[in-house]
Amino acid sequence: MVGAMTAEPAPASDPDALRADVAGHRIEVIVDGDARLDRLLALLNGAIRSIDLIMYIFEHDGAGTRVLDAMAAAAKRGVRVRAVIDSFGSGDISDSAFDPLRAEGGSVTFFSRRWRSTYLIRNHQKLLLIDDEVAMTGGFNIADPYLSTRQTQCWFDMGVVVRGPTVASMVRWFAAIHRYTVADDGKLLILRRLIREWPVDVGPVSWLVGGPTQRLSPWARAVRSDLDKAQQLDMAMAYFSPGQGMLRRLGRVAKRGRARFVMAAKSDNAATIGASRLLYGYLLRKTAAVWEYQPCRLHMKLIVIDDTVYVGTANFDMRSLFVNVEAMLRITDAGFAERMRGFVAGLEPDCEVITAEAHKARAGWLTRLRWTLSWFVVGVVDYTVSRRLNFGLADTDPDPDPDR
Repeated sequence: MVGAMTAEPAPASDPDALRADVAGHRIEVIVDGDARLDRLLALLNGAIRSIDLIMYIFEHDGAGTRVLDAMAAAAKRGVRVRAVIDSFGSGDISDSAFDPLRAEGGSVTFFSRRWRSTYLIRNHQKLLLIDDEVAMTGGFNIADPYLSTRQTQCWFDMGVVVRGPTVASMVRWFAAIHRYTVADDGKLLILRRLIREWPVDVGPVSWLVGGPTQRLSPWARAVRSDLDKAQQLDMAMAYFSPGQGMLRRLGRVAKRGRARFVMAAKSDNAATIGASRLLYGYLLRKTAAVWEYQPCRLHMKLIVIDDTVYVGTANFDMRSLFVNVEAMLRITDAGFAERMRGFVAGLEPDCEVITAEAHKARAGWLTRLRWTLSWFVVGVVDYTVSRRLNFGLADTDPDPDPDR
């Protein structure tokens, strides 16, 4: 049975934390970047038996140094410390930066260590496991802009800390990804089989994964199923460029109920902004609300569908829907979903509300051409090149409608 949500006031050091008890799980949502770093360090410093980390971007800056120091200190006091770092996302950090951690007995291995076609598949996960009992995930990476609100180029993001029975599934998942990275890195068939055969749990609190399978990733298939019967949809999404099948589903929710989208007005990649804006016209015609977040760069990955919340590492673009290795937490609880809808609604003062008239006014032919080129690069070229290089020109189980 789905548990009731119990709200509690956040401590002074965590002003933006949202807490809930759902089906025997304690869930803590942290929006403030400084509070996320404090919570991350507290978890590392409190570890007794084990620390397991998967990270897409790990920078050797202020935040990264503090995290590395905490991991090395944990290893020194006898905690088993293992890390899997994506070599593409973390291309700016030297392998030698991890030497102090290795010197204390910790292990660090890089996903896609060598250049080959599978290098284009990114381990986009952000996952921390402490003592096999606590999991932390979200869109944030280990770098100053994700773990501070004082940075001028900060990313507005979300972290989630989970305690409860479902953490055990992520412990098994880390073991599988770690084993693959150490022993079979670059062997695509093994990775695809791991993703394809991983159990899909749709209980009240569950973890869903994704990766380079022939069809829509498992986490996205669960979202698609929820959308097919949805009446309410709220989405705060860093990168938004889904295929036509998924886009039509979003439009149908807007037509039969209500849909609200918070999109990025600022990013480190202008093409992703243009690709999203190309799709605004369709959503607005379907009566969806479209807002663009203004204060800083939006990096959140949050979806609320009726009584179900998805939060984690996956964007709503072709790469996250089909190619990248991802992890998403799915929480079904009416009270928690309502509170997260309230969180999205509360972003309106920091957003520009995009009306059909305003969108039409700025969508001149030259601007639309730029948006179309952006969408082509983000939604077609990057996706197609990655899949063709890795899956071959002739798939063994071709799917004419990949959004099916």
